[in-house]
Amino acid sequence: MITLDMHSRIPIYEQLCQKITQLIAVGALEPGDQLPSVRLLARDLGVNPNTVSKAYQELERSGVICSVAGKGSFVSSADEVTRSLQRKIIESFEGICTQCRKVGVKKPELLTVLDQVYAQEENGI
Repeated sequence: MITLDMHSRIPIYEQLCQKITQLIAVGALEPGDQLPSVRLLARDLGVNPNTVSKAYQELERSGVICSVAGKGSFVSSADEVTRSLQRKIIESFEGICTQCRKVGVKKPELLTVLDQVYAQEENGI
């Protein structure tokens, strides 16, 4: 279900956060679903339990999951997950816009692309 690239420059805990978030986004994990324990997931992935713990802490901090003492970690409500995903995507979009500005892409060009993307959605594409 989760595969990690041990040779990537992206830290393992960040990859794990991304994979769990993706699983939630595509509906493979739903609100209320329990995540594997830190030890079990660490064993299955062949990583240090501290790495999984760090990923779970980051996901909890961003509102994607919630932990219940003595019970484990669970996928948060759909609204919380949606807000968290939106925040992350907007942060990424801001970074891309900054890069575009630095290389000379003008605001009207970006707005044209944005309009095209939303027009596709309106047309069911």
